[in-house]
Amino acid sequence: MESVTSSAAMAALPETFQEARDDIAGQIGLIWDQVKAPVIVPLLRLAAFLCLIMSVMLFVEKVYMAIVIVGIKLSGRRPDRRYKWEPLREDLELGNSAFPMVLVQIPMFNEKEVYKLSIGAACGLSWPSDRIIIQVLDDSTDPIIKDLVVMECERWASKGINIRYEIRDNRNGYKAGALKEGMKHSYVKNCDFVAIFDADFQPEADFLSRTIPFLVHNPQLGLVQARWKFSNSNECLMTRMQEMSLDYHFTVEQEVGSSMYSFFGFNGTAGVWRISALNEAGGWKDRTTVEDMDLAVRASLKGWKFVYLSDLKVKNELPSTFKAYRYQQHRWSCGPANLFRKMLMEIIRNKKVSPFKKVHVIYNFFFVRKIVAHIVTFVFYCVVIPATVLVPEVEIPKWGSVYIPSIITLLNAVGTPRSLHLIVFWILFENVMSLHRTKATFVGLLETSKVNEWIVTEKLGDALKTKAITKASKKPKIRIGDRLHVLELGVGAFLFFCGFYDLGFGRNHYFIYLFLQGFAFFAVGFGYVGIFVPHS
Repeated sequence: MESVTSSAAMAALPETFQEARDDIAGQIGLIWDQVKAPVIVPLLRLAAFLCLIMSVMLFVEKVYMAIVIVGIKLSGRRPDRRYKWEPLREDLELGNSAFPMVLVQIPMFNEKEVYKLSIGAACGLSWPSDRIIIQVLDDSTDPIIKDLVVMECERWASKGINIRYEIRDNRNGYKAGALKEGMKHSYVKNCDFVAIFDADFQPEADFLSRTIPFLVHNPQLGLVQARWKFSNSNECLMTRMQEMSLDYHFTVEQEVGSSMYSFFGFNGTAGVWRISALNEAGGWKDRTTVEDMDLAVRASLKGWKFVYLSDLKVKNELPSTFKAYRYQQHRWSCGPANLFRKMLMEIIRNKKVSPFKKVHVIYNFFFVRKIVAHIVTFVFYCVVIPATVLVPEVEIPKWGSVYIPSIITLLNAVGTPRSLHLIVFWILFENVMSLHRTKATFVGLLETSKVNEWIVTEKLGDALKTKAITKASKKPKIRIGDRLHVLELGVGAFLFFCGFYDLGFGRNHYFIYLFLQGFAFFAVGFGYVGIFVPHS
């Protein structure tokens, strides 16, 4: 009798659990129905409305820049036509004194893989040896690397190169602090111009002979900026995606800024400053992680003009790992937002620049490109549009969900025609990265504790060639904690849930996009992007 009773009880258990599950699901559904109409729908409608406005702002900005670029190409408005440029030649009476004194700064921090490349390229610049000073600013904390850099400097000094190895007893201000200290040395007082190259940049020998004449013949110019050329863009899919994003920046954004406003953001390297312009602007400041942009904005507010040379390219390296790229993007997104917060009123109150230029700097340069672009990419395409699947009362018009993003994507992709076939991968990857950029943007705007976080981007240099086979054959030892990215996994799960719901019950037919984008977030979240450098 007891066994029968026990069997009946065991049989009843699954039914009890099923009833409990149904009851929980029913309660969740009831709560959702009660909250949905008065709270969720109005909030989602507001978010969709704001995102559509930001999309239109970004769309207008992209179309405007595209029109300007076409106009520049058709009119042949090259820098040497807008500004005087003549090659500098040795004077029979003055000799090499006809050439201005140039300082070349190379800031570095534990750059074991690339220090030889940058120092060698700088020492190989074609310029009279008595009119150039190479200044290696070494903040390295590894004594072995410091010794290697010292030996490399001594090797070039023995060849007659005027090279100075400078260190300091702290890393205050990071790169900005190192550059600022470098300018304090007595021998710098004799210099007219300063060229800056990060440790992985390798300028061609004619770099100075192509840039300095612009500054010599045009006293209103404070900065000449060259374009970046990526030595490892074919290394993996992630570096190809980076190339597409940066090529648009250099092909379109920098060109438009130079041609229309004589202003753009200094890229921090591969550029030459007039030292008097740098000093008048207040020198290097370490208040943000974008000391280069900070200096450029301040110099522009003093009335100095900038010129960008799209045909002068300097070879450098893209981050090869997702970890390094993520840190770099945090710095590049957080810094401009924080600088905008700090300088907004200063720009508004400035008396030296025209209202037209003020509007460009505040609205176009900062607000649309550095804030709106990041926020709308993540919030609209990874949160709001997927959420409308669950809340069909909120509808996104086709022009906002399909046409505008398609045109923006195509306009972005023209910077790298050879990668047009990768455009789908680029969209998915950029949407994933927009999560980090949006987070960093709010960190900068709100000035939280991580606002000045600075982690040097890892470079591999010649190690790409010497270690490629080893890296390809061995699986990297990466801890699970380093490989898993919780934010990406959370967004990926949300997108997959919305995708399945749309497939089963929805009417928007977004599920293909949602599954693809969810898969992209999961690929990054589980650490399958930018883990190691494959053998090319």
